[in-house]
Amino acid sequence: MKVVWTDTAKNHLDAIYNFIAQDSPAYAKRMVDRLTRRSQQIGNFPLSGRSVPEYEMEQIREVIEGPYRIIYYIKANQIDILAVFHGARDITL
Repeated sequence: MKVVWTDTAKNHLDAIYNFIAQDSPAYAKRMVDRLTRRSQQIGNFPLSGRSVPEYEMEQIREVIEGPYRIIYYIKANQIDILAVFHGARDITL
């Protein structure tokens, strides 16, 4: 299934890269690569992620990559990556 990264999710990736790159640009690139590769898994197996407890909607799911949560929305013809953020962050704010 086609996976589309929303502008918000792309901005999150940029922020993650910029934060990590302050200490290690090489590790920042590796982390962003790991996060974007997970979208392949999501495209192949959309239901592999768990439902997001904060939203309780079957179509909104997440997968974990390292300390980050990748939140996505399953549509009939595509999957939208909605957000990528650190697992310690409260997403209801």
